Amino acid sequence: MHAMTIVGAVLFLLLLAYLFVALLDPERFQ
Repeated sequence: MHAMTIVGAVLFLLLLAYLFVALLDPERFQ
């Protein structure tokens, strides 16, 4: 795997985690 692919995968996983937390705990983002 190239470095950019790894960076992209990490950013994608962070975005998914952020969206997951936002769905589970919307009050935190008010």
